[in-house]
Amino acid sequence: MTGANRAGARYAPNDVPPSSSTQLKILVPGNHLMVDLLGQRDELLKVVEAAFPVGIHVRGNEITVTGEADDAERVGRLFEELVVLAERGHALDEESLGRTIDMLNRDERPSQVLSTEVLGGRKPVHPKTSGQKRYIDAVRQNTVTFGIGPAGTGKSYLAVALAVQALQAKEVQRIILTRPAVEAGERLGFLPGDIMAKVDPYLRPLYDALYDMLDTEVVARLMERGTIEVAPLAFMRGRTLNDSFIILDEAQNTTPEQMKMFLTRLGFGSRIVVTGDVTQIDLPAGRDRSGLLVVRGILSDIEGVAFVELDRSDVVRHRIVQDIVHAYERASEGDADGAGRGSR
Repeated sequence: MTGANRAGARYAPNDVPPSSSTQLKILVPGNHLMVDLLGQRDELLKVVEAAFPVGIHVRGNEITVTGEADDAERVGRLFEELVVLAERGHALDEESLGRTIDMLNRDERPSQVLSTEVLGGRKPVHPKTSGQKRYIDAVRQNTVTFGIGPAGTGKSYLAVALAVQALQAKEVQRIILTRPAVEAGERLGFLPGDIMAKVDPYLRPLYDALYDMLDTEVVARLMERGTIEVAPLAFMRGRTLNDSFIILDEAQNTTPEQMKMFLTRLGFGSRIVVTGDVTQIDLPAGRDRSGLLVVRGILSDIEGVAFVELDRSDVVRHRIVQDIVHAYERASEGDADGAGRGSR
């Protein structure tokens, strides 16, 4: 195979004696990219070697890969993608390299996923997985988008980033962030202060996302003007929300009636993003009363409404969080199997 990628990294099989192995030579355009590709002490190179059954030899800006044809070709494509990302200014580390390898193994193009910009500025926001890119694309293409998945998949964070981007682009005039104040083992009545002080801890993750993307003074000024509003879901009743980017977070803790009330607040020029994790329902009535579980069967055929499922492969927190999510999924499946056997 001989070719050149868009960034100029070239790789081609050398003439080797007939055998089951193939040798690819990858020429990286410029020595300055080598540290980005391999890591300060070759820690990234070691990740690649651990992920693929190939031998890798580096000399100058030349990388030689030896192994079975399919494996060597896949590593060649990996370095091609990494060169594109490095040239576009993406900082590579072990976690991002691991996600890049996962995408490549699913025959996806990491450079297309990771180069999508959600929000520029002091801290640019990009999708880190293909599932996150699908989520972002769905929000941009639809009026109402449901992002459903486990903790750590970036559902709320990306929604807030898209809202800030829409506000900065003057696509909307305000951002409204809301979530139900449902107790998860705590009792609201024992918390000090008025109703806003009591629900403030429930809204804290949304504040955190805002402060991560905008200066504290900017957030305070926008909130003072009403350009950004953060409020419990109960405060949405009776309103019509025009020219707004509206985010309902932790939607698994809404009842079907609350979900209907919220969705019918939508006014002209507005977009809605609803996020939730159906494995973390804190409603006293349980899963049968979660508005997030009910709504899909009701709205799935409506044009302009999208449902995006994220899973543990989209978790972008510490990698052990993926393992924790997976362990709970296995435990839940085991409980279901046990219940099924017990009912027979």
